Amino acid sequence: MSENMGLAPPRNPPIKLTRKKVRAGFKKRVIELSGQPVDACYQCGNCSSGCPLAQEMSILPNRIIRLVQLGQKDDIIHNDTIWICASCFQCTVRCPKGIDIQAVMDTLRQIALEEGVDHFGPDQIDPEHAAEVPQPGLVGVYRKLST
Repeated sequence: MSENMGLAPPRNPPIKLTRKKVRAGFKKRVIELSGQPVDACYQCGNCSSGCPLAQEMSILPNRIIRLVQLGQKDDIIHNDTIWICASCFQCTVRCPKGIDIQAVMDTLRQIALEEGVDHFGPDQIDPEHAAEVPQPGLVGVYRKLST
């Protein structure tokens, strides 16, 4: 579980931008697979403020979208945030630009699996912490196993 139990967003490491990463095609692939206009995101933060599992994430949903915009595939697919997402649609409902952020998260999980990145499963939850995990989190974990 996350050490960040307050309302402040987690500290994120600085990202290293290179032309090669930005132009590598990752963003284009995410847009094609998800069908979502990720470039429309202007970082209002509504998705992150409404997320019931934000305190458990090391990268908030709006920052995930920013990383997609910047082509930072490795920073995303090797992070636990895409697996913690409960797929509850709170982010999607709150987005003023109509971006289905949950569909983007599904796409990112699909890309991670294609890349051979191991994913988070319910067997990785320590039994003593399982009682503390919000129900949407557990439902999301099981839902992801079925896809």
